[in-house]
Amino acid sequence: MMMGLCPLLLIFMLGSCLTQPNQAPDNPRYTHFLDQHSDPNPHRRDDRYCYDTMRERNMTSPCKDINTFIHGTRNNIKAVCEDKNGEPYGTNFIISKAPFQVTICKHHGGSSRPPCKYRATAGFRYIVISCEHGWPVHLAKTVVKSKSAGH
Repeated sequence: MMMGLCPLLLIFMLGSCLTQPNQAPDNPRYTHFLDQHSDPNPHRRDDRYCYDTMRERNMTSPCKDINTFIHGTRNNIKAVCEDKNGEPYGTNFIISKAPFQVTICKHHGGSSRPPCKYRATAGFRYIVISCEHGWPVHLAKTVVKSKSAGH
């Protein structure tokens, strides 16, 4: 009796390990979004950070003019697509209810060919994103809300 249960138990345990409730779908747009904009634990947030991270993520051939890295967990960014941390913004976008720590990397210099030179601006901003089936797929912009705007 015990020998018959062992294979079933093994299959059940493997299946439960492989299926995670918050696992990302096979969505190339979501994967691309994460690659371009997600960095939950940056070691620094200066010009060198921009140069290294943009190069590591293949955004320097040609040099991308501007890119924003969001320093929040994937779950916190995904929550913007839901009522947990997002609200409608404009026609097709959602804005975060809370600001995220971000680093904005802006290209400066004459050539769009490597080596690319970037200036980093670090701060806290609200993110405006597009979502597809509950997953972030496009960062439209970041904004600073003033206290007088009621937020």
